[in-house]
Amino acid sequence: MPAGLRSYVEAIGGTPLPHGILGASCTTVTDVTEDRIHELNGVEWLALGCCPVRDWPDPCETEESLGEESPGAPPVKEFCRPQVEHAAPITVYAGAECSALGWSYEEARQHAEASLALGEQQALEAAFWRTKLAMDAIDLTPAAGPVNIAQGVAALEGCLAESYGGVGTLHVPAGAAALLGCCNIVREDPATGALRTLAGNCAVIGAGYSALNTGPGNIPADPGTAWLYITGPLVIRRGPTLTIPDRPGPSVNTRNNDRRVLVERTYVVGTTCTVCAIQIGVCS
Repeated sequence: MPAGLRSYVEAIGGTPLPHGILGASCTTVTDVTEDRIHELNGVEWLALGCCPVRDWPDPCETEESLGEESPGAPPVKEFCRPQVEHAAPITVYAGAECSALGWSYEEARQHAEASLALGEQQALEAAFWRTKLAMDAIDLTPAAGPVNIAQGVAALEGCLAESYGGVGTLHVPAGAAALLGCCNIVREDPATGALRTLAGNCAVIGAGYSALNTGPGNIPADPGTAWLYITGPLVIRRGPTLTIPDRPGPSVNTRNNDRRVLVERTYVVGTTCTVCAIQIGVCS
């Protein structure tokens, strides 16, 4: 068939990964209403669940109480001062640019909105990994080097359990996700669709995590390795989308007749207590 002019069709749509950071099954995502819009500037709170809850031994049942000598000073109950935690805003955006002669304002706006809807989860994951996970983590990687994924998950869950008694969140790069099925490390909860470990922690599989794959301090992973993190539960505040400019006129650069439309959204991602990290091998 002879070559001819190509037909213009609709763009190929897509769907964000179902177990990403915005998956409703693993995180609490709240749309911020107008009366609470100030929360998108960042939030702080008193940590809950990070202070240990201890058992109180019965002094009448201790070995010291059986003797005739004085057992010394009586035991004292300990108190814990909750720490103030905080979460900073993360703004993600998508911009569309084309000649104003071939693109209307509405077409540019729709394209930017569709781009944001498809890619905002990946961008949010990358930003959260870079600014929170990699900056606050305790590195559990042994001196001998990376471990296999089952050993890595076990170490992370142990680290979290020592400081937080609730259900936590395992953060896994998409490039290492297939390895989770090798040892039945995670299973899909039929009721919620969430991926959970045997201990009950939820797993987020992130394309944005895979794009960075850095360790504590944002040091790039060595070839053939990946980083896993674990945190407490995630609470995400999501702002409305903003279109800039909000009308056709200012979207055109009169110097070159190009049209630009930007769509952005602000998130605040909060988690609690300890962040732990470990490096795993992804090659046999």
